[in-house]
Amino acid sequence: MATLPARDYVEAYVTVEEYLKTSYRPDCDYVDGRVEERNLGEYDHGYLQTLLAVLFTNNRDAWGVRAVTDVRTQVSQTHFRVPDLSILRADAPREQIITHPPLIVIEILSPEDRLSRFQDRIDDYLAFGVEHIWIIDPERRSAWTASSAGLHLVQNGELAVPETPIRVVLSEMFAELDRA
Repeated sequence: MATLPARDYVEAYVTVEEYLKTSYRPDCDYVDGRVEERNLGEYDHGYLQTLLAVLFTNNRDAWGVRAVTDVRTQVSQTHFRVPDLSILRADAPREQIITHPPLIVIEILSPEDRLSRFQDRIDDYLAFGVEHIWIIDPERRSAWTASSAGLHLVQNGELAVPETPIRVVLSEMFAELDRA
């Protein structure tokens, strides 16, 4: 198990094979030979991640999905990302490392995160074919969707996947976060 120093990435380059056989605590992204540390969430981050995972799991049959947290996702030959949540279609293959684009990738901002820091991640997810990218900020009680047209602040209070029953009402989710 490797523990990273408090910086964005380890200076030494490692191969994909080395990355895949190493356990990092916490798990890290891998980009072109660099192991990149992810910002760890605090309570609000972790609880929001739990709420969302439970919501998707409780609705898995009705929504036709499976939710997984913190699973390595190979978005290209030399890029691996570890999304906070990946929402897979129910019929997606069960993979220890995700190699097929999830229906939704959800990233939850930690207090030290900035949206601009996520652009490389968003670009990777888009190039990989992820259809829906949601970024949620528990501190500001806001959310964005990302597409090739850019970041879009959610104005209607709901994250949704068109033409499906998938709906996340932000006010309900944040109210539950406040209750905790």
